[in-house]
Amino acid sequence: MQDIFNLKDKVAMVTGGNGGIGKGIAYALASAGSDIVIVELSETKTAETVKDIREKFGVHVLGLVVDIGQEVSIQEGVKKAIDEFGKVNILVNCAGVIIRKMPEGYSVEEWDWILNINLRGAFLCSRAVYPSMKEAGGGKIINIGSMTSLFGLGKVVPYACSKMGILSLTYSLAVAWAKDNIQVNAILPGWIDTPMTVSARRDFPGLDDFVRLQTPAGRWGKPEDFAGVAIFLASHASDFVTADYIKVDGGFAQGGLTPTSVRR
Repeated sequence: MQDIFNLKDKVAMVTGGNGGIGKGIAYALASAGSDIVIVELSETKTAETVKDIREKFGVHVLGLVVDIGQEVSIQEGVKKAIDEFGKVNILVNCAGVIIRKMPEGYSVEEWDWILNINLRGAFLCSRAVYPSMKEAGGGKIINIGSMTSLFGLGKVVPYACSKMGILSLTYSLAVAWAKDNIQVNAILPGWIDTPMTVSARRDFPGLDDFVRLQTPAGRWGKPEDFAGVAIFLASHASDFVTADYIKVDGGFAQGGLTPTSVRR
């Protein structure tokens, strides 16, 4: 039987791929045989990630400095990837930013910056790779949402709105491009141990205890926890899965604050 999880001869573009969840997904896809395009702003950090992936997995890796907030930069980056590899089969929209404060404290500029990167950027990247995927006879788009795609959170209103928008973008692109054999799905992370959440634990005393108590698995997630679901959504194993999302949250959305758990 053909290995339906094999990504050999595929090309995956991962935005935000030099750290955190994006890096974990890039490593996972490379482990399944995919060539990798890392799309980020930090040239130095990207170069280190490219070197590490190449040495560990032996796949072809390209690092691109791209501003996800700028349409022209995205278009130029996708063109470079296609010039290098001839195609883009898989897109992972993982680049994201956050500012934590109460709703009344945000400036218009902060709101626009967060929505531009997290939501508009995901749309522009998807639109940019669409012609290549269509020409190749299909493709996979994986959007990275958040638990705030499902729940409100008072101190990250623009971020939460962008991540709720990611779900609508996922559903809408899936419907629009189904005829082109392009599957579009989302991953919703729970509380994951990344540089972004390190700052959250600093800003919000008691967050670590809350996460461990509220998450039935009893721990923070790790970037490598996304390996299986990323390979599934990027491979032929998910060819009839589209317009859907998968939570990678250790059960956080279900909740762990039961009377029994509180008494322990």
